[in-house]
Amino acid sequence: MASFLVLRDVAKSFQSVLDGPDVAVLNGINLEIQEGESAAILGASGSGKSTLLNIIGTLDKPTRGQVLLEGRDLAQLDERQLATVRNRRIGFIFQAHHLLPQCTVLENVLVPALVCQDEPLRQSAPERARRLLDRVGLGPRLHHRPGQLSGGERQRAAVVRGLINQPRLLLADEPTGALDRVSAEALARLLVELNREERVTLMVVTHTQELARQMGRQFNLRDGLLEA
Repeated sequence: MASFLVLRDVAKSFQSVLDGPDVAVLNGINLEIQEGESAAILGASGSGKSTLLNIIGTLDKPTRGQVLLEGRDLAQLDERQLATVRNRRIGFIFQAHHLLPQCTVLENVLVPALVCQDEPLRQSAPERARRLLDRVGLGPRLHHRPGQLSGGERQRAAVVRGLINQPRLLLADEPTGALDRVSAEALARLLVELNREERVTLMVVTHTQELARQMGRQFNLRDGLLEA
């Protein structure tokens, strides 16, 4: 059976701002992830963790190499097809929650569903949002705005937003980086539980061993290469 996510010799370089040689960040990443797995990518600040996650999430393109998601070569998709993949197959959680301050928790969670082309999914999104928000302990906070929530609550809302369109892959970039220890531990447990309950493949970028140990597999990104 083909792997859910495959990276083959993925490299990424950025052009130097001073007309010098290109700066290599990723030097040939090979990785296979099975559906439903959870994996952590560890690495120092500036090691390329976020760049790798952005390539997997189709927010960036590799300089060379191949990324296959559910057997589809992402390089063969046009921008409209990539937008559909981002909206329907992939969910994102960032270190900064990026919640809209003028919107309620429920409204923020439903934002990705507004542009979903799947009519039955879009119609069922409000009920799913309420169920998931209740699941993560935000049931009483549906109509609060982000400024009325704690940091941990805002990040839990961001997790639900990432899951609202029933993605098959959930990408989390330093999701606990801005949280205190207690909130970070609670969010780590929540991600593990949702990985199992929602049967969503989970990839977490982090610099902390505490979060990485909660995942089924751990990788280190060092010198542009990924080590198990």
